[in-house]
Amino acid sequence: MPLLNKVRTAAPGGHGSHTAAPTLSRLRSALTVFFALDGFLFAGWVVRIPAIKQQTGASAGELGLALLGVSAGAVVTMVFTGRLCRRFGSHPVTVACGALMALAIALPPQTHSALALGLVLLVFGAAYGGVNVAMNSAAVDLVAALRRPVMPSFHAAFSLGGMVGAGVGALVAGNLSATSHLLALTGFGLVVTVLAGRVLLRHPAPVPASTSQARGRRLDGRARRLVLLFGAIALCTAYGEGAMADWGALHLEQDLAAAPGIAAVGYSLFALAMTAGRLSGTALLERLGQTRTLVAGGLTACAGMLLGALAPQIWLALAGFAVMGLGLANIFPVAVARAGSLAGPGGVAAASTLGYGGMLLGPPAIGLIAEWASLPVALTTVAALAAGAALIGYTARHATATEA
Repeated sequence: MPLLNKVRTAAPGGHGSHTAAPTLSRLRSALTVFFALDGFLFAGWVVRIPAIKQQTGASAGELGLALLGVSAGAVVTMVFTGRLCRRFGSHPVTVACGALMALAIALPPQTHSALALGLVLLVFGAAYGGVNVAMNSAAVDLVAALRRPVMPSFHAAFSLGGMVGAGVGALVAGNLSATSHLLALTGFGLVVTVLAGRVLLRHPAPVPASTSQARGRRLDGRARRLVLLFGAIALCTAYGEGAMADWGALHLEQDLAAAPGIAAVGYSLFALAMTAGRLSGTALLERLGQTRTLVAGGLTACAGMLLGALAPQIWLALAGFAVMGLGLANIFPVAVARAGSLAGPGGVAAASTLGYGGMLLGPPAIGLIAEWASLPVALTTVAALAAGAALIGYTARHATATEA
């Protein structure tokens, strides 16, 4: 089990050991703000997609192609952000990408065609992908310095930010145009980036000696394979998140005859359960360790999705979605942290890219399988991948940063 899983007291070590505990606390607070801001801004954009579609006059197909700009920009940027973090540091890259994301969110309502929308979404996606890799890289360094498994708390902040962003967007949608709303988000995002970014720019990322030495060596084949394994775990988790976001409500409404309002509750329960699971993730990791958390989470998510997909009654399906959210909650944060401990920013970039790919792959894969069989059967693939994540996590149980 990695050292950061066994030591429960915050104690800086190695290179950067002079970093005082108050500084680490300030860094943790600043990074938590960036995670929350990321979720808040992204959710704010998502809730205005219908208004942007109407404004551009795009058909459903044209809008789908334009939205690929977010995915394409994110994936391409994720590949290179690891190198930028190694060269300039994860803190400056986090601040720069956070500012770019805040600026880019104001661009979609300025477009009047699907083509123009797709082009500006490339910029937005690039900023989104960049800030995710950079802040996760910074979080991996901080977790190592604190010597406590606090990674899930950062992802809980992202989930909470997303929930608040979606709620605010729903409240103002009837009174504010998309242009005014997203411009307001730009101003808010820039102010928060400046305030939290000052802390990150004032203090370099703490890098323990073992991590610094590992990053100084070229990764061997085994280390690369381990990073890919943890990336595959992230993919399996994100596949389920994407499937729930796009197909959960439809399953409840179409297959179980749930009212639209009840169907919408399904994803809300899933998101709330995932947030709660991440808020308790640090205590869970300290008690069980990373491997047991991965295995237990994967098996829990598998059972929850089987119940959610195959249950004959609405309340059982809703319970299954909540259980799946609890199971998936800490798998992605742990996978990214393990990849980062093995390979630094490059490992975070690889795991994040694979994970984001899973989120993109999930919805269309579910749709194709549903056409061939049925939607409940298609949703069982989420359970299969969750079980696969548990198996991969157990297989990689001996991987540590020192072995890299």
